[in-house]
Amino acid sequence: MPQVRRLKKSDSNETHNVDPLPKLVTEAVKKATRNSTVDTPTSQRYTAKARWLHWTMAALIVLAYTLILSRTQFGKGSEYRTLVIQSHFWVGIVVLALAFFRVAERRRQRPPGITPPLEGVLRAAATLSHYALYAFLFAQPLLGMLTVLVEKGALPVPLTDLQIPWPLPTSDRTAEYFEDLHKLLGKIFYYVIGLHVVAALWHHIVRKDNTLKRML
Repeated sequence: MPQVRRLKKSDSNETHNVDPLPKLVTEAVKKATRNSTVDTPTSQRYTAKARWLHWTMAALIVLAYTLILSRTQFGKGSEYRTLVIQSHFWVGIVVLALAFFRVAERRRQRPPGITPPLEGVLRAAATLSHYALYAFLFAQPLLGMLTVLVEKGALPVPLTDLQIPWPLPTSDRTAEYFEDLHKLLGKIFYYVIGLHVVAALWHHIVRKDNTLKRML
């Protein structure tokens, strides 16, 4: 008759005292994997950097419009009017600088898809408005900068008497041409930006997709 071997106390301890290191490593890997997927293309949201750039630039664009519209509250040639116009100009320069970072971030990280996906006319409209907004982010500040440079031959630094010189010759006629384009583009994008906001709300409230949620 076979004998049944009794487990010694030491055997029992060896059986139950499993090395916890592999378990800790596994949990750490799982946690790191979960954290790394927060800002990946498979995520339901844009990356944190893309969201920050979007909302910061949106606020700056609103500020730029507010500043230039408020200039009429001050007399021509007054110190406050000059400050408002210069501030408008430099807010535009910041928008232009951030636009490069925004394009770089988009190229680095593909945006999350829309669920349910867009098709046909909706897809074409979304693509067109997307490229139009990016064109505005570059063209509008550049036109404003060219207007000042060609007219005055230097970039004034707000709150100081300093100016950054422009080496090329000035031309009032060319400056006026750039200024007219700058004003026209600004008026056009009242409607483009308005449609962008309305479209985002329509996607969220009516179509009930994740278009807006991706940027929140």
